[in-house]
Order: sequence, then structure tokens, then C-alpha cells
Amino acid sequence: MRDLKKALLILLLPLFAFTSAHKFYVSVTNVGYSEKDDALQITSRVFIDDLDELLKERYDIDAQLSTDAESEFSDEYLEKYLRAKFSVEINEKTATYKLIGRKYDNDVCIFYLEIEAVELETLNSIQIENQLLTDMFDEQQNVLHFKINGKKKSFVLIKSDTKGMLKL
Repeated sequence: MRDLKKALLILLLPLFAFTSAHKFYVSVTNVGYSEKDDALQITSRVFIDDLDELLKERYDIDAQLSTDAESEFSDEYLEKYLRAKFSVEINEKTATYKLIGRKYDNDVCIFYLEIEAVELETLNSIQIENQLLTDMFDEQQNVLHFKINGKKKSFVLIKSDTKGMLKL
């Protein structure tokens, strides 16, 4: 019995060496339309630790997001990065979005964006370019979900393919 336990341990030990936690680099963005507000509404969920690492690497800021010691410059630099790496085109024209705010939910930062005065009747296409964190992590995947006027479409955007489009 003792030899059987030793043999089992020897067989299983190498398997445990490969079961350590694997770090996933992913964000999820949802794009919808609010008829009440005549606006395109976007939420984007990004892991806080990835954003912390980004702010340290790009801007030399120890942001300590979602803590009592969060940097007073966090909002400014997160918006600067977001505007550089996340863009929207409506009907093949660059659209300006408003960063309404952000909040923390466990280990995720949720950004709330809005593009006002978008008329559903004239909406032909929406294109999102999402390069968030692809400059930091080669494995980064930015999942994009459109749900507008009964149409649904999803994309997995990667470093070499950063755009997704919904045609209405």
C-alpha cells in the first residue's frame, strides 16, 4: 500500500507543476443604444491590476487603483490612455465620446462612455477600435459585444486585429 502511494505521488507530482494560476489578459466591452437618451452607450471592463501595471509602465505613476491610497492623477492618466487606445466611428466618421465615469467591481474597473445625439434611423455602421493593453501584453484579448436595434455581433480583438464593426 505504501509503495502504491509513492508510485501515485511520483506520477501525479509532475501534473501539479503545471496547474499554477495562469494569468489571462482580457477586457470586455458592451455597446448598446439608448432610445430614451438617443445615445450610444458603452461599458468597458478591464482588470485593475493590468491598469495599475500600465500606469506604472507608461506614466511612472503608482496608481494603487481601488485602494485608499489611489493616486490623485489616476483619472487624468486613465482618460489619456483610453482616448489614445479606444476610438469609435459612426457611419465611417470619427465620433467623440464622453467619459461619464468609472467604478470598481471586485478586481475590475468599469468605464462608462457615451456618444450623445445619435439618431437610430440614420445609424448605418458602428466601428470600435480597441487597442487597450495590447501594447503592454501580447496575449491581450479585448472582447467586443454589440447589441443594437435587435442586432447582435461579437468580436475578439487582438493586437493584430483591433477593430470590430456592426453594420445596421
